[in-house]
Amino acid sequence: MRPWADPVGLYRPGTTIVHRTPVAVRFGLLTALGIALVVLRGPWTAVVALLVTVLVAMVARLPLRGTVRGLAPVLVTAALVGAYQSWARGWPLGVEVAADLVTLVLAATVVTATTPTDVLLDLMARAVRPLRRVGLEPETFALAVALMLRAIPALGALFTEVRDAARARGLERSPRALLVPFAVRTVARARLTGEALAARGIGD
Repeated sequence: MRPWADPVGLYRPGTTIVHRTPVAVRFGLLTALGIALVVLRGPWTAVVALLVTVLVAMVARLPLRGTVRGLAPVLVTAALVGAYQSWARGWPLGVEVAADLVTLVLAATVVTATTPTDVLLDLMARAVRPLRRVGLEPETFALAVALMLRAIPALGALFTEVRDAARARGLERSPRALLVPFAVRTVARARLTGEALAARGIGD
């Protein structure tokens, strides 16, 4: 299994200053970054924020090749959105939107890559504990997040299998040969997960 396979970020043990920073502080800084990117305007602010985030990722020793490969869909999306905004509303906004998108995803990747999954889920469960009053169980919320984190790389691997199967039949250029099997297998996986949870009495 690859040690780095998706943009969500798989935990990588380490002793860097980023790893040693309290989890609550990391989440607080991530939240503050998101707010700052909304409040502060301009391409140069967005570029500086991106450069700072890249520097933090380097300090955390995230692997360059694996990180870029995992963020490839985000980079492509940012390039397309940035190009459209540049054409429609000018290059400053295009640069700002593209840089902000990459910054947020990369910052979230740094947090998840430097935080063990159980610690991450425990923090989320504590954060939503006040919502217990309106019927939201913190443990159920944490379980849903855990399933989501596990599903993303699993779906990526599933798509790779479908693509390889289509390629073996010479149908790699056929959207139907890719999307239909992928959708069917995704639904089947979701049903199996639901049945497993129901068998354990979760979600009743």
